[in-house]
Amino acid sequence: MDDPLSAFDVVQEEVAVGALRLVIARPRSAEDLIDEAAYAVDERLPYWAELWPSALVLASELAASDVGGARLTELGCGVGLPAIVAALGGADVLATDWYDDALTFVRANARAAGAPVDARRLDWNDPPPDLVEPGAARDLIVGADLLYEERNGPALAVLLPRLLGPGGRALIADPRRPHAEGLISPLVAAGWSHTREDVRHGARQDESGPVIHLHRLTAPGG
Repeated sequence: MDDPLSAFDVVQEEVAVGALRLVIARPRSAEDLIDEAAYAVDERLPYWAELWPSALVLASELAASDVGGARLTELGCGVGLPAIVAALGGADVLATDWYDDALTFVRANARAAGAPVDARRLDWNDPPPDLVEPGAARDLIVGADLLYEERNGPALAVLLPRLLGPGGRALIADPRRPHAEGLISPLVAAGWSHTREDVRHGARQDESGPVIHLHRLTAPGG
């Protein structure tokens, strides 16, 4: 079988998440993947290629939670760590990203971990009809470091109610980005409940420091 990652310069990173010990493949350098033509169209950058501290915190939270049987979707899955951890915990997992290359990595990483993860492309502003049609609602939406651009919060505030049914939950790990209110405020105004937990992490620190905000959002009804 051909190696789907053979076109990339790959690093294999060992990751401990709770009792799990996983090896996650990722590109060695995200900067090497920058496509100037793609950036000129929609300011797209390959953030997916990093294993961010928020993903580690989100994965740890999922490992410590009972997700067995939950219909779970990860948004902006990148190389797929939280999705894989959730699948190993018994969730029915759909991993989604805007980048086809990210989906190549999450599929390879899930296969290596023995985790049953479905993966498909998702544009937050134009989701596939079958993901938002009646009867397709998910139980739990998760995401790590999704609010790095101002446009992302409002887009997610529209998308989450379309993906989740009444009483559905979202768990967003965010490294204190300044645009979080673009997601939180519209949903709270629409009747969603919201709590925030501040989690210190021991992973490598980026410019946001050692604290990750875990936002828990619950849709009205249910």
